[in-house]
Amino acid sequence: MTDNNETLVIHPHGKLKKKVALITGSGRGIGRAIALKLASEGARVVVNDLDPDTGDAVAAEIAEAGGDAIAINGSVTEETFPERFVQGALEAFGGIDIIVNNAGYTWDATIGKMTDDMFQAMLDVHLVAPFRILRAASEPIRIMAKKEASEGHEVFRKVVNISSIAGLYGNAGQASYSSGKASLLGLTRTLCKEWGRYKVNVNAVAFGLIETRLTQAIEEEQKTIEVEGRAIKVGVQPSLLDTMARTIPLGRAGHPQEAADAVYLFCAPESNYISGQMLVCGGGLLM
Repeated sequence: MTDNNETLVIHPHGKLKKKVALITGSGRGIGRAIALKLASEGARVVVNDLDPDTGDAVAAEIAEAGGDAIAINGSVTEETFPERFVQGALEAFGGIDIIVNNAGYTWDATIGKMTDDMFQAMLDVHLVAPFRILRAASEPIRIMAKKEASEGHEVFRKVVNISSIAGLYGNAGQASYSSGKASLLGLTRTLCKEWGRYKVNVNAVAFGLIETRLTQAIEEEQKTIEVEGRAIKVGVQPSLLDTMARTIPLGRAGHPQEAADAVYLFCAPESNYISGQMLVCGGGLLM
């Protein structure tokens, strides 16, 4: 695994050799770390980011290291995106083996100040978009699985949906985010039952406090990110970060590379008989 200061090393005979991995929101932070982790194990990666330059840069980083990657950028909430994402993977690499629904952000407010637009935006990106992507992939997966079964092959595919401990326990100021992440667990467990016959392992990883631009300490002036024309405030009050760090049994926030390692556990062949499960990657933090 690499961070921004390390060189990506591709292991062409790694455990994910020639697997095709689609990862939303993989231009920065946790998503980028997941893309590099899976690529390092030999996967061919379909990168996605809202910012085309950022998504293209990650795909180029993988290619420069000797791996295979393309970028299919754009908002996961666009109605045409799921088909474009899935078909792009099929056209470039001829298959689909891993889908990681990672794209997302937070847009916080207490319920009395939360607008319908804020609430719906969180459902759209954290629940509706993964649903549409998986729906778009369902027919290609069915066809591939049927062919493999007729030939006597048992080929496992992986879906990893990214949730949060806020979706498990709730979090003040995050009614919308928590609702979207909680609902994603219901989707995960339902698809586990629907897609088991196709040998698809469907699991979820719920992150705790991971160091990203969304969880950076607020300095004198709070930073914002632009999401589809909206300026979204990001960051956490330093005092709250300190409190959370003291509450985490392992004593600190997680790094994006550690978050990626948790996702990799559900992508590796060792998880072939694990499905419908939710793994908390939070250093022991229970809100």
